[in-house]
Amino acid sequence: MSVELDCRGLACPAPVLQTKQKIEKENLSEINVIVDNQAAKENVSRFLGTQKFEVSVEQKGTDFYITGTRGAGATASGPSAAPQPDAEKKKILVMIATDRMGFGDDELGKKLILSFIKTLAEMGDELWRLVFVNNGVKLTIEGSEVLEILKGYEKEGLTILVCGTCLNHFNLLDKKEVGVTTNMLDIVTAMQLADKVINI
Repeated sequence: MSVELDCRGLACPAPVLQTKQKIEKENLSEINVIVDNQAAKENVSRFLGTQKFEVSVEQKGTDFYITGTRGAGATASGPSAAPQPDAEKKKILVMIATDRMGFGDDELGKKLILSFIKTLAEMGDELWRLVFVNNGVKLTIEGSEVLEILKGYEKEGLTILVCGTCLNHFNLLDKKEVGVTTNMLDIVTAMQLADKVINI
């Protein structure tokens, strides 16, 4: 079975995520992915290689046509193909204290935090809590670029905690659109219960 994915115009890691979802859902012998930037070409090609696909790339203008072909006996490799059912699920808490990622270029930082929050879905059931403090609370208010993503996580059962003191400081209490307004005790308790805390 062969399928084509047009991922032009999508920022990383979206092309890789779409490719991953497609090959996990369908038993594909061939997949063709079209991207329009070098980073996506490299990331998709590398990912297909880890899944036992033979990869070829053809450039047409500014677009890259990536073809992955897998033999009948080949099977996917990597963590997603080798789950450990006996292992107890971890509880990962991600604390986000900023509305952009890293320092230097603010516009780049905004793109990175958007990409980061989208990619959190790859943690699967281990993603247990999202906690927003300080400038991070601005990601939970009306007009936020990640608002719909966060609402989707919440609908799927993920608990999102938003610092009430922080919202109040920025006069944003009435603009919060997602998550539970919480206090520092709840945040500290959640950190204590978590198996792992990731700070952004």
